[in-house]
Amino acid sequence: MSASLPFLKGHGTENDFVIVPDPENALDLTPAAVAALCDRRAGIGGDGVLHVVRSAAHPEAKPMAAEAEWFMDYRNGDGSVAEMCGNGVRVFARYLQHAGHVGEGDLAIATRAGVKTVHIAKNGDVTVGMGRARLPEGDVTVSVDARSWPARNVNMGNPHAVAFVDDLAHAGNLYTAPPVSPANAYPDGVNVEFVVDRGPRHVALRVHERGSGETRSCGTGACAVAVAAARRDGADPAVTGTPATYTVDVPGGRLVITERPDGEIEMTGPAVIVAEGEIDAEWLENALR
Repeated sequence: MSASLPFLKGHGTENDFVIVPDPENALDLTPAAVAALCDRRAGIGGDGVLHVVRSAAHPEAKPMAAEAEWFMDYRNGDGSVAEMCGNGVRVFARYLQHAGHVGEGDLAIATRAGVKTVHIAKNGDVTVGMGRARLPEGDVTVSVDARSWPARNVNMGNPHAVAFVDDLAHAGNLYTAPPVSPANAYPDGVNVEFVVDRGPRHVALRVHERGSGETRSCGTGACAVAVAAARRDGADPAVTGTPATYTVDVPGGRLVITERPDGEIEMTGPAVIVAEGEIDAEWLENALR
């Protein structure tokens, strides 16, 4: 590398990301490089990397290029590839607006979980069409120390185990992934949400995101929690014909999740660009090795 690389830093309800614009997919972001970028002491720091690439330039996104110009090549903080990140999509959309690629209104963003519809509102909130939840069959149990809870298996394009608890402190420190059984329920790992009630259709969560540890927010996790809470409460929009909306408090803020009768889920919340700068060329070259 003979030149430094532009980057930005952004967050959605304090789920924070290093944003790397690379429209032509010219940069080989290795897992080690991603982990180095996300290192909060030796790197820039973040829960993950938003690699901004034109869909036509990325082999995984080319089939979606006709629907969505931009592809969110998302990586977890440990460098692993992820299917989807709800807060990341909102921040990705805010970056596209910040860079002048899009304006207020509707747009489409390609992800590994398919094309997501996004609306950028005048008040700054961003709404993402998160698709439909799948509810795989089978009992799942989540454990922390001597406690265990039944969990709801919810898939939002990535896997979640949602456990309702009496106190969010029961989740422990969440530095490491809470044990989930049976082990074969999630062969590629799982995001684990611990949830308490705050009021009618109002819940709060803590989450361990696979590959990142505890994060301040998880968009797909908030959607999974809203779906799990609605089913627990007997509010299945496909049955009632009425949308179900839940307020979901996360450590970093608040999200509003609506599941429509057709199964589509919408997530609304803030997205902020914090800073932009350049990654030192020598540091980056070493990180990419």
